[in-house]
Amino acid sequence: MKTLLSTVLIFLLIISCNSFLNTTSTTKDPLPEHAVRIANDSLEYEILIIDIGFEAYLNSIARPASFYSQQYYETRNRLYVTEWNIRFQNPGNYDTSIYENRIDYNFTIDYGLDVNYKLYNYFKFVEYKYNQKF
Repeated sequence: MKTLLSTVLIFLLIISCNSFLNTTSTTKDPLPEHAVRIANDSLEYEILIIDIGFEAYLNSIARPASFYSQQYYETRNRLYVTEWNIRFQNPGNYDTSIYENRIDYNFTIDYGLDVNYKLYNYFKFVEYKYNQKF
């Protein structure tokens, strides 16, 4: 009886693992509501910002992308990303619900104006919404 039960449990475990491995999808999942996608397909990376209110902030409060130069956005993003990652690495000192992920921003890559603009404004949004100072 114990052997039969053990055999059935092992069989079920094998079947459940196999079905889990075969659940890959070839279609992209739709973006969650209020998500903003920051991407440069030629560089093969993507950032999804799911913070509620960011899209509205970007469309109503943020200045237009042409207000500053790409170089300005890149310079500010270097400072903001560095500070963000320091806060991410120190969860005892900073709110982990704000700094949930590390930002992998390579300072030597030209991400383009659109990406730098949206990333810069996300930092401004965090300052605005969560009363954070970078």
